[in-house]
Order: sequence, then C-alpha cells, then structure tokens
Amino acid sequence: MLATHSLSSTLDRMLSLNQALDEAFAASRVWVPALDVAERKDAYVVTLDLPGVDPRTVNVNFEQNVLTIRGTKPSRLAASADDGEMRVFANERVSGLFERGIRMPEFVDGNAITAQTSNGVLEITVPKVQAAQPRKIEIRAAPQTVAAQPAVNA
Repeated sequence: MLATHSLSSTLDRMLSLNQALDEAFAASRVWVPALDVAERKDAYVVTLDLPGVDPRTVNVNFEQNVLTIRGTKPSRLAASADDGEMRVFANERVSGLFERGIRMPEFVDGNAITAQTSNGVLEITVPKVQAAQPRKIEIRAAPQTVAAQPAVNA
C-alpha cells in the first residue's frame, strides 16, 4: 500500500534536511565579493560588488603595495529569525566577513588612492606615479654640422 504524506510534511522534511546540510557546511560558506581590476593610462581602477553592505563597515588599506578591502555583509534573516517568529525555508545568500587583497604594481601613488561607492558598487582608484605614466617622446633633428670645405688654392 502506498502511503501519502501531505505536501506540508514532505516540505518540512526536505527543509529540515536542507537546514542540516547548511549547518554542517556553514563553516565553508564564505562570501567573496566579485571584483574587477582595470588599467587606465593614469591609474588602476578596482571595482567590487558589495550589495547590502554599509560603506561605513568597509575598510580599505594599502600597505607594501597590497590593496586590502575588508568588511562585513550582514545577514538580514539572522536578525529576524532570532525572535522566533520567522521560519526560514531557504537561506542561500551568504553573509559574514569578507576580505580581498590585490598586489599592485610598484609604480603606484599610495598616498593618492581614492574610494567611492554608488548603488552597492565600490570603486577604488589607484593612481600611477608620474614616472610610470606613458608619455610621448619628441624626436628632434640632430644639429647640422658644416662639412669641412676643401681649401681652395689661389
């Protein structure tokens, strides 16, 4: 005889298994924000996607030519579930501490680095030092030398 279970009890068992697996592998869930590094003529531009992250909780440091971005992405579900009134069916969005480090070339101006954020995107501009920026080299004509004239005998 085939036993039938209500959809609710089947869903509860699936979610319990899913929750057990999530808890077992929770330590391995790390959020790593996506980033791009691009080079312009005068600077390197590092762009990170930080949706849901308060810019005041992000630290950008530059030391020994390594640009480091650290911060925390809060879990919106954890705060709501703590009071016991919320039942979470799926929790796939990763939250927690993050850190990204990028080794920059030697010829950057660490004192002139700027960072700005807009719509969850952090853009860091790392200027190149003047000596590392491309420049056009003018080619000048060599001075004309007067060839020795043969002496004319009179």
